[in-house]
Amino acid sequence: MTLSSRFQWAAAISLAGLCVAAHAQTTAQSYPDKPLRIMVGASPGGGTDILARMLADKFAVDLKQSVVVENRPGASNTIAAQMTAQAPADGTTLLLATNTGQAVAPHLLKLKYDPLKDLQPIGLVAVMPNVLVVSSSAPQKNVKELLAAMADKPGSFKYASSGVGSTQHVAGEAFNLSTGMKSIHVPYKGSSQAHIDIIAGEVNMMFDSTSSAMSQIKAGKFRPLAVTSEKRSSELPDVPTLAEQGVKGADVQTWYGLYVTAGTPKAAVERLSAELARVLKMPDVQARVAGLGGEISILGVDQFAEMNRSEFERYGKLVRDAHIKAE
Repeated sequence: MTLSSRFQWAAAISLAGLCVAAHAQTTAQSYPDKPLRIMVGASPGGGTDILARMLADKFAVDLKQSVVVENRPGASNTIAAQMTAQAPADGTTLLLATNTGQAVAPHLLKLKYDPLKDLQPIGLVAVMPNVLVVSSSAPQKNVKELLAAMADKPGSFKYASSGVGSTQHVAGEAFNLSTGMKSIHVPYKGSSQAHIDIIAGEVNMMFDSTSSAMSQIKAGKFRPLAVTSEKRSSELPDVPTLAEQGVKGADVQTWYGLYVTAGTPKAAVERLSAELARVLKMPDVQARVAGLGGEISILGVDQFAEMNRSEFERYGKLVRDAHIKAE
């Protein structure tokens, strides 16, 4: 190749690079050019729905597009995830998911998508401890009294969850495994439906996320007996952990993350990641999440993708160890 030819080749490569960079910049500046929707795999009123609507309101202002929340409950949050995975990869269909759909359900259900390959992680939104609650009219005041009541009537206690394979389900089975007790799992299509039967006494207890249960606790309808995290919740400082009450190995928390369809242009992914980080730094958003008993931890795209994969593996082991099955 002559010097002239090499120069022409190098110039062509440089021009191509500039074109790619210019295209990426244009994509970032033009995204989004149409309305967005945030898919939620749970019923309205639950923790995931609360956070999704908060994000939708904030995103709409800065992205200058309408952002709607679409609830598609059922199948351990995987219906909404499947719809996101199979949507056009243009960045207009987002998913606010929990570790229920992303890390637990794939080990229990036969899915029509791959949660690690077909969904692009954007960022972590919040982490919430689960809280063991009973109706405020129940006689049990702590875990010791609950275990005594369960021992007195073996196999008669029921625990609710927001669905098969949910973190509430996993926490309940981990509790059974750790205590040697056997309570019966009663799955619902979302936490809000389960709350009705907890309050009515149709179901004895639930390991709900604080984001979902806090309103019932503050209203005096739920009595919290323990949190499942390693340390006490700042919003429930008087409620001891399970470990403090002698139950170890049932520390299951609920985390919420934002995803988009895999194959979405990198510029759009980066714009969404930056927008999420901006929103999570807002004082009113931080106060809202803290009020739900949760904590915010801002992770970049790559960091959250690594966490997503690690949690997938961790919960797979927990599902196997606790012998959890799809019902």
